[in-house]
Amino acid sequence: MIRRQFLKSAAGTLATLGLPLPALAWAAPGTTKLGPAQPFDFAALKGQARALAERAYAPRSTTLPPAVEAMNWDQYQSIRFRRDHALWAQDDTRFLGQFFHLGLFFKSAVRMYEVDAGQAREIVYDPAMFDRARSGLDGKPLPADLGFAGFRLNTRKDPERDFAAFLGASYFRAVGGEGQYGQSARGLAIDTGTGRAEEFPDFTAYWLERPNPQSDTLVVYALLDSPSIAGAYRFAITPGDVLLMDIDCALYPRKTIERMGLGPCTSMYQVGENDRRMDWDWRPEIHDTDGLAMWTGSGEWIWRPLCNPAQLRFNMFADDNPRGFGLLQRDRNFDHYQDDGVFYEKRPCLWVEPKQGWGAGSVQLVEIPTVDESFDNIVAFWNPRAKPQPGQELLFGYRLYWGARPPATPKLAHCVATRTGLGGRIGFKRDYFSSRFAVDFAGGPLAELAKRNATVEPVLQIGQGKLETVSCRPLHEIGGYRVMFDAVPQGDSTEQIDMRLFLKDASGALSETWLYQWSPPAKSERKLY
Repeated sequence: MIRRQFLKSAAGTLATLGLPLPALAWAAPGTTKLGPAQPFDFAALKGQARALAERAYAPRSTTLPPAVEAMNWDQYQSIRFRRDHALWAQDDTRFLGQFFHLGLFFKSAVRMYEVDAGQAREIVYDPAMFDRARSGLDGKPLPADLGFAGFRLNTRKDPERDFAAFLGASYFRAVGGEGQYGQSARGLAIDTGTGRAEEFPDFTAYWLERPNPQSDTLVVYALLDSPSIAGAYRFAITPGDVLLMDIDCALYPRKTIERMGLGPCTSMYQVGENDRRMDWDWRPEIHDTDGLAMWTGSGEWIWRPLCNPAQLRFNMFADDNPRGFGLLQRDRNFDHYQDDGVFYEKRPCLWVEPKQGWGAGSVQLVEIPTVDESFDNIVAFWNPRAKPQPGQELLFGYRLYWGARPPATPKLAHCVATRTGLGGRIGFKRDYFSSRFAVDFAGGPLAELAKRNATVEPVLQIGQGKLETVSCRPLHEIGGYRVMFDAVPQGDSTEQIDMRLFLKDASGALSETWLYQWSPPAKSERKLY
């Protein structure tokens, strides 16, 4: 399955997660059927993953019963899990586990287990778990062991709106205090943006650990498998205004992997204030996230606004022992989106924080052209410099933070907006083409400097072409400064132009570093008006 088909289908279905389900009566308590007990812990799961990697990869079945296979989008979406059958529904824990039905794009069953006191029991599929009345799906002729597609997690206080969901390949999502799903994470990315077919590892089984009644944290284990690698994962999930996932994983390659992505974040960017290439929609901006933030091992903060390029674009930011990175939705103003259905201004940021040194490697960013907001076209991940080799055990630990604001933020000023348009002097005829950039910074010491109209210097570099009309002045409306400049390409060249900018004064740097890539349009498209 090619990447575009896979992501369009997965993103479209996952986008519906988190919407309040129709109220269902809490019927007579359902009893979760469990298989025989077997000892279980993370060490045992790692052993299982290692043994799996030593065998040839066996693809999972994607054959569904004809009636399930024939369901359309609306029919599949109408299937509802009966909450009285939720895992731990009759216990005194703070959490509930609810399951997804197979069908539509989700054709391979995942095995589900409950872990309690070091013992794992398989959760047996029961057709009584699902209300399929509106789907037209007759449950009687279906296999008794049909299985599950994935699961979602709720608090007992709010059984309608889930705070995390695992569904499709190794994809999962979570929400912060805003309760709005947005971008996704994955267990692992394989060969993303290499020019050959991307590999999508699967979580083939999950173990949900029964939480202590007083615990605010829920632990989930997962077994990962793909043609190139097998792995064991442990997620300690703590919901809140900023939801925390504390993750440990052990990876066992079957073969040399050209590009392995750790902590992959998957998002969507169609149109925004800096990129109006797809501006036919009535909404001013359409994106889950608007930039890639990086906190390097040396302590530098970098902000790279996202784009919807005309051709696939790949960037690599070399680093040693990164302190963190993530795809952020910094612009949280409803007026900038005007979408009262999916609320892009509430989409969570996702911050990846290594728990120990990850060594040498790079944060890699892949931006893929899209004309459709249901297609996740942005991917960011950490790629270790050393290529994984068969027979290795690779151990990594990291934290994922989901919410309106990441836990780590620059102490210096940060970029709050990047706007682009046609360059040139107002009131004067344009004799050649240029692009105007307006980059706003706020935070750190800028508010006090702006009050005094202090002189702040932009340190601006361009890879090729030239800069014109560079200015930097206080912008009192945001308590910061605005840098404006025109970028002029070399002749008719459409070659990509790299730009770098930060603010300083006599005391030193005042802001994070802004990076941008601009591809000048073809000569025939350079309207001077």
